[in-house]
Amino acid sequence: MDKILLNGMEFYAYHGLYPEENKLGQRFYVDTELMLDLSKSAASDAMEDSIDYGEVYECVRVVLEGEPKNLVEAVAEEISAELFQQFPQLEACTIRVTKPDPPIPGHYQSVGVETFRERKE
Repeated sequence: MDKILLNGMEFYAYHGLYPEENKLGQRFYVDTELMLDLSKSAASDAMEDSIDYGEVYECVRVVLEGEPKNLVEAVAEEISAELFQQFPQLEACTIRVTKPDPPIPGHYQSVGVETFRERKE
């Protein structure tokens, strides 16, 4: 399956279980793998036969900067749902949401989730 990749999108948002996360906010990184057949757009070289990267970014931004969620799992799920709604040619997607600075004790680079969803007919 062909893929369109958007990696390292960065947002400041207010998702999390702890009150300080909802009040102070924090950085989030989002990576997407959008799976679809790119043969038509490759042959036509026409944007209308593909998915516009800028529109994907805007879709993700609206979710991240929208209503706060307790869990990054819920954020990833909403991103997938919005992408399927906005892009009918999208067949499946992998969404990775990373929190580089969660307010939990320990030494690590980041925490996050990765989800894979397929279009339901």
